[in-house]
Amino acid sequence: MTGSKFVYVTFIRTTPEKLWSALTTPEFIRQYWFDMVHDTEWKVGAPWRMLFPDGRVADTGEIAEFDPPRRLAFKWRNEFRPELKAEGWSRCVMELEPADNAVKLTVTHAIDAENSKFIDAVSGGWPKILSNLKSLLETGAVAISQK
Repeated sequence: MTGSKFVYVTFIRTTPEKLWSALTTPEFIRQYWFDMVHDTEWKVGAPWRMLFPDGRVADTGEIAEFDPPRRLAFKWRNEFRPELKAEGWSRCVMELEPADNAVKLTVTHAIDAENSKFIDAVSGGWPKILSNLKSLLETGAVAISQK
């Protein structure tokens, strides 16, 4: 296999429907994603943008798959760091599977570039974001505040 990949698996004590809602409701996303805005229509083929709280574009892409409450995939590119943008498009897939009284969430973020700086960057961000998501759904509060 060529390219670079980051995979993160967590189990969240919730239902697939509640987790799906948390992944696709902009107001809820802002709570665990450090006040970032996800701007999209949440349907296959729709453009997607992630915006910093001040409105600057962080990342862009497109909704590649939308299969509630099982699978969500994005075509994804960084827009604010030239060295990351130069690596091109990545793919982020979120898979939800019922697991007893929880939901197994698997996030796979991959890019064709070997030794990708972009994948290095997201491998530091995803654990914080997904820990916040898990904490917010299970306790009502995020675990990690903004930097």
